[in-house]
Amino acid sequence: MGKKGRPLASQIRQNVLEILAQVNSGYGYQICKIYNEVFPKVTQRSIYYHLKKGVQIGEIKVQQIKLEQGNYSWGDKAEKIYYSLGEKAAPKGHEGLKSFLEKNKPENSQS
Repeated sequence: MGKKGRPLASQIRQNVLEILAQVNSGYGYQICKIYNEVFPKVTQRSIYYHLKKGVQIGEIKVQQIKLEQGNYSWGDKAEKIYYSLGEKAAPKGHEGLKSFLEKNKPENSQS
């Protein structure tokens, strides 16, 4: 009998790992913007799900949590959780992503 539940491997999470391998560190919204430019479009909710799941299984780690000041629709502060590759991450390299990022350097990336 097969295992129940979702399979552990995910193409979306693998693509997120590819992004993190290129930018070293990024927050959820930033990763989502890059993802939707390079890969088939997904929702922000899906990206955040896979970031959380990646943290749970060790493919992604929380690098830092910053409270940033700004002019947001909900107020003047935003909590940004910066993610980076975890110990179990296995990025394979993605040429399309690499060339996209060379042309479009993400803002606020933590190198």
